[in-house]
Amino acid sequence: MLTKHPRAVVIGMMGAGKTRVGRETAQLMGLPFLDADVEIERQVGMSIPEYFERYGEPAFREVESDLIRRTVNEFDGIFSLGGGAPMTPAVRECLAEYVSGGGKVIYLMADPREAMERARRGGGRPMLNGDADERWQSLYQVRDPVFRDVANVVVHTYGLSPAQAARRMKDMIDERAVHVTGSGIDPYDVRIGERAMSHLPELLGDRVTRVALIHTQPVQRHSDHARALLRQGGYEVVDIVVPDAEAGKTVDVANGVWQRLGEEGFTRSDAIVGVGGGAATDLAGFIAATWMRGVRYVNCPTSLLAMVDASTGGKTGINTPQGKNLVGSFYTPAGVLADVRTLASLPNDIFIEGLGEVAKSGFIMDEEILRILESHAAALRGFDGATFLESPLKDVVCELIERTVRVKVHHVSSDLKEQGLREFLNYGHTLGHAIEQIEHFRWRHGNAVAVGMVFAAELSNLLGYIDRDLVDYHRSLLGALGLPTSWGGGSWSDVLALMHRDKKARGNMLRFVVLDRIGHVIHLEDPPADVVEEAFRRIRP
Repeated sequence: MLTKHPRAVVIGMMGAGKTRVGRETAQLMGLPFLDADVEIERQVGMSIPEYFERYGEPAFREVESDLIRRTVNEFDGIFSLGGGAPMTPAVRECLAEYVSGGGKVIYLMADPREAMERARRGGGRPMLNGDADERWQSLYQVRDPVFRDVANVVVHTYGLSPAQAARRMKDMIDERAVHVTGSGIDPYDVRIGERAMSHLPELLGDRVTRVALIHTQPVQRHSDHARALLRQGGYEVVDIVVPDAEAGKTVDVANGVWQRLGEEGFTRSDAIVGVGGGAATDLAGFIAATWMRGVRYVNCPTSLLAMVDASTGGKTGINTPQGKNLVGSFYTPAGVLADVRTLASLPNDIFIEGLGEVAKSGFIMDEEILRILESHAAALRGFDGATFLESPLKDVVCELIERTVRVKVHHVSSDLKEQGLREFLNYGHTLGHAIEQIEHFRWRHGNAVAVGMVFAAELSNLLGYIDRDLVDYHRSLLGALGLPTSWGGGSWSDVLALMHRDKKARGNMLRFVVLDRIGHVIHLEDPPADVVEEAFRRIRP
């Protein structure tokens, strides 16, 4: 029989609203709700104050920890704990096991004044005997650090009604998270879901004073939201607007940002937050990596492409006239917040280009991604931001983002600096980058990579690694998603020259990433020039 686990365990100070908000959240999600204190009273046959008075706190904590461990392994709804429960070592151990298995421990944080008032009004709290407010404050000083350590999700309810707080908690429970770790990587999480951006303050922490908010003009709505969250968190915000798309990834733009940081007196204790598409998050990361040899930064990607590609993995960089991303650094963020509400503002064509990178991850590793794309091709191709958040497509897209990020994490975790395995993420990129360069970046990255994958498939077929059916599958799937599969610009000599400048090239030798079957990628070392040219000819209209 499979062991059940709660969808979420709620902790917090007395009066934080754990029972009220937890119960409303459970109703929203159609789940059962349990309150540990109520269950303890039912089990011992008396009120908690009576039990405290008769048997003392140590006996109560033993009963409490036994009930919590049992419930965490038998209950599949929302489970709210008493205020002091996480202070017991056995409970902390139980919650740590629950979190390691994918569980969510939510620290519900209310305004202290509201929580104290509710705690006084509720009565029946033996831990508040005497001066209730003074006791609450002293307990908070001791418990808050422990709660922050135990929880993997923090939900602030300041100024929210119970219904609003329940909606926020539901969003956090539904949120997906991918943990990124590995050699040379400071561990961080990629959080995917509605309201993911609300994690900004907790990622920056209390040691940061000033934050440079780097964003583009088209995402003003989202940068306004980020700015409000930062100011609510007590940070001083310096607003820096950069050009949109690849025009923002230049030495001149980077130099302008460096000058602004210098004028504002930014130090190593300050931070960078990047809000925008792939180019904006690339630039923000590069600025963070180079300012004073590295400051804390958080990525808030606002496009599908940025969520599945540029924002995760620690690659930061800018372009030069000679090529794309030739100047950069490997530098990991404190976290990535993929708030899918931002996708609702995307035009159809900008959303679709992100599917190029999603499909790439399916071809190189996760075949389930390809099955999902096939099953939902028409809905994805018809993406409409106005209806996206209320449609079944939202959950499909969240799963695609999570799966694609996991593919990237697999390749990055053991090869941060792209010495081997990580190069496989460049499937379709050798020609794709050349197309972008020749088109002066009028072609979007995901579209160029789509054509690049068809080229790589043709090359692999010509050399006998894959059959014709797999080449045709590339064309049919990418075409069904609304992505291009051919390109008529540029000349062979121009393309060849740019491919020789590709980061995978070694000396005068061309190197390509190709498939020998779905989910299995190989390096192609210096293939015959006439074969490469023939593969190029086959992607011409």
